[in-house]
Amino acid sequence: MLPDDLPVLPTTPGVYIFRGKTDVPIYIGKANNLRSRVNQHFKAGGKSGRFTAEATSLEFISARNEVEALVLEANLIKQHRPHYNVLLKDDKHYPFLKLTNEAFPMLVITRRVLKDGASYYGPYPDAGAVRRVKNLVDTMYPLRKNSGLPMQHKPRPCLNFHLGRCLGPCVDRADPAEYAAAVNDVRALLEGRAGTVIAGLRDSMKEAAQKQDFEQAMRLRDRLQATEKLFGTEQSAYVSDETDLDFLGFSQAGEYAMVQLFRMRGGRVLGRDKRFLTGAGDAAGGEVIGAFVQDYYAQATHVPPLILLPTEYEDAPLWTEVLSERAGKRVEMRTPKRGDKLELIEMAQRNAVTGLESELSLLEKRGDHPGLDALREMLALPERPWRIEGYDNSNLFGTNIVSGMVVFEGGRARRGEHRRFKVKGLDHPDDYTAMNQTVSRRFSGSLADKLPLPDLLLIDGGRGQVNAALDALKALDLHVPLVGLAKREERIILPGRYGAQWWLEDGTEVGVNRELLLPHAHPALRVLIGVRDEVHNYAITYHRKLRGEAMFKSVFDGLPGIGPKRQDALLESFTSLEELGAASIEQIAQVPGMNLSAARAVKDFLATRAANEAPLDA
Repeated sequence: MLPDDLPVLPTTPGVYIFRGKTDVPIYIGKANNLRSRVNQHFKAGGKSGRFTAEATSLEFISARNEVEALVLEANLIKQHRPHYNVLLKDDKHYPFLKLTNEAFPMLVITRRVLKDGASYYGPYPDAGAVRRVKNLVDTMYPLRKNSGLPMQHKPRPCLNFHLGRCLGPCVDRADPAEYAAAVNDVRALLEGRAGTVIAGLRDSMKEAAQKQDFEQAMRLRDRLQATEKLFGTEQSAYVSDETDLDFLGFSQAGEYAMVQLFRMRGGRVLGRDKRFLTGAGDAAGGEVIGAFVQDYYAQATHVPPLILLPTEYEDAPLWTEVLSERAGKRVEMRTPKRGDKLELIEMAQRNAVTGLESELSLLEKRGDHPGLDALREMLALPERPWRIEGYDNSNLFGTNIVSGMVVFEGGRARRGEHRRFKVKGLDHPDDYTAMNQTVSRRFSGSLADKLPLPDLLLIDGGRGQVNAALDALKALDLHVPLVGLAKREERIILPGRYGAQWWLEDGTEVGVNRELLLPHAHPALRVLIGVRDEVHNYAITYHRKLRGEAMFKSVFDGLPGIGPKRQDALLESFTSLEELGAASIEQIAQVPGMNLSAARAVKDFLATRAANEAPLDA
């Protein structure tokens, strides 16, 4: 879609909807000035550039003010779930607990919030969580359970009545005052006022014991213990005895993000809700938080007076107004900068990081590695690179030159298909020739028939190694997508083109023409690093095995101050003794683990060897 195709947009608040070829919404947004905001999308790159190019039409809905536009945007996103908006990964309706509006209320699980006068509590993260809370409440408090909605009178008491778990209102056995007291306790628990309930239960238990009503005291004791077990007697985070607030943390990795919300009531952390989001690749932190806020608080039934956010969110003032009106009290959204409230945010952030890592690891374990789709999109491949082969070389100053090849499928290593190669005809370090030979042997020898073609090759190295592998594939007339990964900055080296003739453009070789830097947590980079580390360790292990104990000793053995770790670091940074000898003391000192004193010792040692005419390429 081009800017010239846009309808005439007003400068008033409203919601705009980009639609794709099938007239399905692909992105929905809100603006205080529709004309200005939509024009910004056409000038921006990244995600905005993608959905404006894909869109075939745009429509808008005017609103009286930005608050009305905000609510409308949230409703439309929940209804249509556009591809380019940040969305919750699943589309289920989250469960609530409902305390019915009757003379003798009962507690039920529902996924619909109606305007029926009942009290709703939630949303809970999943059905298991809401069932656990309801089962415990059913065990602790004698509310009716199976008498239907609305309550139906029964001819005889049920088993729950005989077990002391129901006061029997359906058989006219319940004392209305006692039943109302139980309902108030349940309401207090579900609203987060556990401290009040626990204190009341403790007092009632002592009173029953003093009256020698030991049976009632035992029931109250069991209820007290169950309440303390559910809501806890100690928490790791406190602010004050009277503080009610929610605090949020988030973590982001490529297309995925995790937001976690902790509920604090009476200065005590009582629960947590977490959501796994997708479509967050180009989203800023505020947009991720905004996606959670509009999804969670648009349906939350109990909102505290204070909500702590980990990052600034531009719509926070608008949501403050919306939630304040809904709650009938002042609600504030704040991003703390210091003090105990900042410590709460840091706690939520830590949990969000570990939660996201757990979710991504679970996807990887199931063979649904999120990085595969990210790689497909980044490299413009026709399908996910399910099978990836990685290649690396290893040698010690030109001796025992070897290469390793590893195989990954679905993001997981298939070690039974890893292969090792002894590079032939080389007596000096030459990574390019070694890489060219290894790739040629893999796809022209017996392995070509034994192993299927990979969907992607990963070369451990920079432009030179990538070009050497490209030359090998070109000589064999093979069309296999390939990338390189340079260690120091984790730079991704991209060949010029992908597809049927991915190294050619109009019959001319274009070679490598692009490099890419991604955040370390990006799913695509996580895949490549995993393959690279596997093949690097695999090649080094094979090289050390061939080298043997005697060959393992380097020319520096016995040199004071240069132990095995510094030897390995020098070998990693310099490909030959000649290159090391040409380096300055300052350059050697910059090698990890080295310092000026150790660098001088190395230079003096090499100068002594040169004076004694020791060969530098030994």
